[in-house]
Amino acid sequence: MGREALQSALGLSDRKSFRERYLKPALDDGLIAMTIPDKPNSRLQKYRLTDKGRQWLTQHGDG
Repeated sequence: MGREALQSALGLSDRKSFRERYLKPALDDGLIAMTIPDKPNSRLQKYRLTDKGRQWLTQHGDG
């Protein structure tokens, strides 16, 4: 998913707040990963759920 799709799915409208409060911590914790890690600011950047992220969802009843 792209940033806009993730943000929309969570019902959040502020781009900066979303990046700082949700996207960056999820990346830092290894729950999601960039599909183009060499170009983090690419307009084509997408994010995928990692195995750790899938386990987290399973443990919290959301997966």
